[in-house]
Amino acid sequence: MTGERQRLTGLSAIQALDYTVVRVRDMEAMRTFYGRTLRFQFVREPSPNWNQALGAGIVAVQLAFRVPYEAVDVCAAELTAAGIPLLSPPTDQPWRHRTLFFRDPDGNLMEIYADF
Repeated sequence: MTGERQRLTGLSAIQALDYTVVRVRDMEAMRTFYGRTLRFQFVREPSPNWNQALGAGIVAVQLAFRVPYEAVDVCAAELTAAGIPLLSPPTDQPWRHRTLFFRDPDGNLMEIYADF
């Protein structure tokens, strides 16, 4: 492709870590620290399903990678072809993300998502 930038799709569309979710013991203390001290803005609360996963000890860390909308399905196919089991297939969520969830080899929750 002379002079053209190759269009990235699927897993190659991941350019950076977009956000991280970390398990906490005291949510109010963490809100104070990150909100007041570090002046971070909270975008949204975790979903009830995520809170249940935390309580059951299923999730300690979540890493999320943003890709273009059409890449979510391509990523799912590439992960499946690589033998990575999907925890949930590509799904359009009510908060306007198309999400895909799976785990890394240590069991950390991984998310690939796109805004829509």
